[in-house]
Amino acid sequence: MELKRVVITGLGAITPLGNNVADYWQGLVNGVSGAAPITLFDASKFKTRFACEVKDFDPGKYLDRKEARKLDRFSQLAIASSEEAVQDAGLLNAGLDPDRIGVIWGSGIGGLRTFLDEVIGFAKGDGTPRFNPFFIPKMIADIASGHISMRYGFRGPNYTTVSACASSTNALIDAFNYIRLGQADVILAGGSEAAVNEAGIGGFNAMHALSERNDSPETASRPFDLDRDGFVLGEGSACIILEEYEHAKARGAKIFAEIAGGGMSADAYHLTATHPEGLGAFNVMRNALKDSGLNPEDIDYINVHGTSTPVGDPSEVKAILKLFGESAYNLNISSTKSMTGHLLGAAGAIESVATILAVVNDLIPPTINHFTDDPAFDPRLNFTFMKPQQRPVRAALCNTFGFGGHNASIVIKKFTA
Repeated sequence: MELKRVVITGLGAITPLGNNVADYWQGLVNGVSGAAPITLFDASKFKTRFACEVKDFDPGKYLDRKEARKLDRFSQLAIASSEEAVQDAGLLNAGLDPDRIGVIWGSGIGGLRTFLDEVIGFAKGDGTPRFNPFFIPKMIADIASGHISMRYGFRGPNYTTVSACASSTNALIDAFNYIRLGQADVILAGGSEAAVNEAGIGGFNAMHALSERNDSPETASRPFDLDRDGFVLGEGSACIILEEYEHAKARGAKIFAEIAGGGMSADAYHLTATHPEGLGAFNVMRNALKDSGLNPEDIDYINVHGTSTPVGDPSEVKAILKLFGESAYNLNISSTKSMTGHLLGAAGAIESVATILAVVNDLIPPTINHFTDDPAFDPRLNFTFMKPQQRPVRAALCNTFGFGGHNASIVIKKFTA
C-alpha cells in the first residue's frame, strides 16, 4: 500500500526554560540553563540538591481546583502542553471527526509524586489502609493520554508508551505509523514527566547517575565536556500534533515540518549503561534513516541523547562516526539537555520540538557548559558549543536512549508541498 505523508501542524511545551513553545525556543537559542536549587521539596540532605524544574507553573490556568487535585503533576503538565498544541493546530471547532483523532503519550515513570505521598501516608499511620480514592488513577502512567482525550472528546487510538527515556519518541513513532497507514487523521503525540521529588532524586543519586555540582547548578549539565559528572534531572511536557498531509492541506492547516521516518532498536547489553561501542545507537539511527529513505549525507543536524554522563556520551559519538563516516564532519550536533536537563520519558518530546524548530528556522540550538575539550572526541566534529549556529537544515535526527537498552530515533525534514 502507498503510505501517507505525515506533517506537524501544532506544538506545545512546558519546560524548565519556559511555559510555552516561544519561551522555550528563545531560552534554547540564548543558551539559558534551566538548572537551579530544588524548590519542590527539601533537598538539603541529598547528594544532589538541584534540578531543572518547571518554573511558575499554575495548573489553575488549565483546570479548576477540584479537577486539578485529581491529577498528578505529570498529568497536569500534559494537559498544559496539549492545550497549547491543540490551539496552535486549530483543531477545535474545525468540524473534524473525533473518531479519527488519537492521543499517544509517553511517560517513563508516571505519577511518582502521588505514589510517594500515598505510601508515606500509609507508613506514618497505624496500619489502617487509608488511601485517596484517586491514588491509582492519578499514579498510572497511561492516565495522561486518557485525560487529554476526555478533555477534547478525541476517540481515536489512545494509549501510553513506556520505554524509559525513549518513551515519548516511541509515542511519536507510533503516531507516525498509525497516520501513514491510514488508521487516523490526527494524533496528539508527546510526553510528560514530573520526577523531581525525594524518590526521583534519591533513586538516581543511589545509582550515581546525577551530577553533584551543587555549587554551580547552572553549569552542571556538561555534555561532551571532559569534566562531565552525570545528568541533571528535569521535568516538563511537550505535545506535537501529527496530521495526515492531505487532511491538513484540506483544512488549510499551518505546517511546520514533515516526519520522514522513525527507528527503534535494543542494546541488549546492560540494565542502565549504553553499549560501549554504540551498537544500539548505530542501529536505531540506521533504521530511522532507512525508514525515511534518506542517506547520511542528507542529515544536517542531530539533536543527540547527550546526557552528560561519562559512558553515554562517547558511545553515541562512536555510533555517529560509524554511521555517517566522512559526512559526520558536515553535521551540527547538539545536546539541548545541557539547558533543559534530562526529562526522562518526556525528553524525546521536548527535544523533538527543539529539532522541529531547528528545521523550521535553519538554526541549531547550542550545547552549553563546555569548558574543557575531551580528547576522546574527534575535534573535527561540530558539537555547536556555547552559541547557536545558523545553517540550512534540510533534515534532522532526534535520538533518545533509555534504561533497559531501549533506543528510538525520529527523522524530521523540511516541509515541501
